[in-house]
Amino acid sequence: MSEIEPGPVEGSKMKAEIFLPEDYRPAEDEPFMNERQLEYFRRKLENWKAELLDESRSTVETLQDGTRNIPDVADRASEETDRALELRTRDRQRKLIAKIDSALRRIDEGEYGYCEVTGEPISLKRLDARPIATMSLEAQERHERREKVHRDD
Repeated sequence: MSEIEPGPVEGSKMKAEIFLPEDYRPAEDEPFMNERQLEYFRRKLENWKAELLDESRSTVETLQDGTRNIPDVADRASEETDRALELRTRDRQRKLIAKIDSALRRIDEGEYGYCEVTGEPISLKRLDARPIATMSLEAQERHERREKVHRDD
């Protein structure tokens, strides 16, 4: 009798695990946003999000544990400044997590890696450095120049 490997449950949305060597890096000589590239960026984004969430959990624990009565005014002010800075950092990270979620959604929808302004591919180097990028470098620079001009008014 032959052994039969259990397959995915009928009707479930299981997809095949894409093999990605540990040292894989997207290359210009392969088709743009192929399965391996998409999986590479998906994992990169998911790992980044997990790190941010871990840091966030430790901050909440620290803030909860750190509530104590400090008699020295200077020490108390210093601690409150540290807390305010920590909370601002966490707020920035919360916004970053929203951008990561948006990038993951674009991967699922097949839009990841393409400039939202021009529709052209975003360079792999840019995506590797900033996987949440939504614009090509040129479009981003134009956007920032316009923003600067309007800010100076």
